[in-house]
Amino acid sequence: METAVNADLLDTRGATARRADSARIAGGVALTVAVVAVAALGLAWFSQLVLELAPCKLCLEQRYAYYLDIPLGLLVAFLAWRRAPVWLLAAGLAVLGLMALGNAGLAAYHAGVEWRFWAGPSDCSGPILDLSKAGGLLAQLDKVKVVRCDEVQWRFLGLSFAGYNVLMSLALAALCGWGLARLRR
Repeated sequence: METAVNADLLDTRGATARRADSARIAGGVALTVAVVAVAALGLAWFSQLVLELAPCKLCLEQRYAYYLDIPLGLLVAFLAWRRAPVWLLAAGLAVLGLMALGNAGLAAYHAGVEWRFWAGPSDCSGPILDLSKAGGLLAQLDKVKVVRCDEVQWRFLGLSFAGYNVLMSLALAALCGWGLARLRR
């Protein structure tokens, strides 16, 4: 009888240790995603405001995932700290990972537009229409600067911001996948 009680006690301690490990892993991954999102947005805003690299429509859309990563990553980290159920932590990491994969897809699409592998959205790429017969409209449009999605403003080592966003988003998705795999052990 005493042996059965000791075995149950050891099993409870093992389950508690596994739950603590799961919380530590999920919290670390989620916090890393949030910190990387803050850094990515900080770099984007620095480039826009200080370096005067105006973002195009696709550039702005790629920021949405990072804007969502910050509060969701912090929420998952907080839930991990509060020892939330593993299924809830796994769901949070899965959402973070899926957002990163979606953002990698959008960034890859944008990079392909920049390299002219395919056409981009008609409102920020493609041929510029001749508006010379529009009279006063032409004068008004001269004051508006449309940032084109198919023209790269900056490259480093052959990659634009969109290219680096593909790599960063894939790394975040891989990190979330690693965290999910560790939670299932």
